[in-house]
Amino acid sequence: MNWGSPEFVIAIIAISTVGWIVNNWIRAKHGYELEDEWGGKTKPKDSGETQRLKAENAALHEKVDSMQDRMVNLERIVTDKGYSLSDEIEALRDRPSPAPASTDSGTPLNLRQKETR
Repeated sequence: MNWGSPEFVIAIIAISTVGWIVNNWIRAKHGYELEDEWGGKTKPKDSGETQRLKAENAALHEKVDSMQDRMVNLERIVTDKGYSLSDEIEALRDRPSPAPASTDSGTPLNLRQKETR
């Protein structure tokens, strides 16, 4: 291969041009600024779709922020020292419920006894 031949020079120019075109195509596809042949920058145009997506993104961020605030409040309630669900359940179990005189209240639950077989 002759490094100084016109075919080699044309191949280098073609490879460089194709690389520049592919680079600009990828940058344009993802919304980055494009470079022209003199090194200047060209900003992509904001389409209606871009504006709609920005508005939707802002609305979703607002929704996530409000849900995060709610989650913080729920965590505070659950981890509060005055909140004891098991104590409240046990208090309800210990309290005798008035059974009607004519009806059976059902099978008693012997929760404190181990079942033997």
